[in-house]
Amino acid sequence: MYADWFACLAEPTRVRLLHAVAVAPGGLTVGALTEQLGVSQSTCSHHVRRLADLGFLSLHKHGTATRVTINQECCTGLPHAADAVMGLLSPRPCCPADVPADVTVRAPEPGDRTALRTLDAEAEKSGAESGAAISGPDGTGGTVPDGGASDGAWLAGHRWVAEIDGEVVGWTALRPVSAAECYAGVAESAIYVGESFRCRGVGTVLLRKQVEAADRAGLWTLQTSVFTGDRAGVALHHAAGYRTVGVRQRIALLGGVWHDTVLLERRVA
Repeated sequence: MYADWFACLAEPTRVRLLHAVAVAPGGLTVGALTEQLGVSQSTCSHHVRRLADLGFLSLHKHGTATRVTINQECCTGLPHAADAVMGLLSPRPCCPADVPADVTVRAPEPGDRTALRTLDAEAEKSGAESGAAISGPDGTGGTVPDGGASDGAWLAGHRWVAEIDGEVVGWTALRPVSAAECYAGVAESAIYVGESFRCRGVGTVLLRKQVEAADRAGLWTLQTSVFTGDRAGVALHHAAGYRTVGVRQRIALLGGVWHDTVLLERRVA
């Protein structure tokens, strides 16, 4: 996949075409691109199709015209491809020491059920709209560790909620990836922070607690999937010691739209 991406961009006209589309608010029609690039319409259409096939561009039909826009997910996927090729995705240390003092992390309690279900409903709505609401096995909102019967799906001792001034504002949890004994030390992570409490270090504190507890418990691998459009989510996990393994193409179908995901993992030395 990475070789296809870089081979596609080895053609200078395609790089110029990508730049022209990226700096045009709302994109450009194929006709406008043809004029701007000074090439024939058949040549322009060929390059547009090639870039679209590999996920760099999105095509929107309006009557007889085709409008071309940048696929925002490539803004995350391409840098990760470059990092992978250059060997820059080695495991990272955990975690930032400067965590906010006003965020408290603890195990969930039965009284948290309403707050957690409210966060889950918010995640479902946000994920349907943006495809970047939550990281986890399925990349969208889902059953949360709220103390109910579904808690059996999560690993005991690895469920955490974050509070600010007594209000539950986020959660994280781990679930086993397999019932096979050989994968007993591998777990899949999910995390969600309420929309009103982002950019306050809540996710950082949650993931710090998660990985420290996992290390003490002898888990040797944590993994998660983040939509490629969720650049903040990828950065959050990198800061917690996760590394990018790769980009999985068209792995998630959300609202009738296929999404790529970044597969991240944290390995114990």
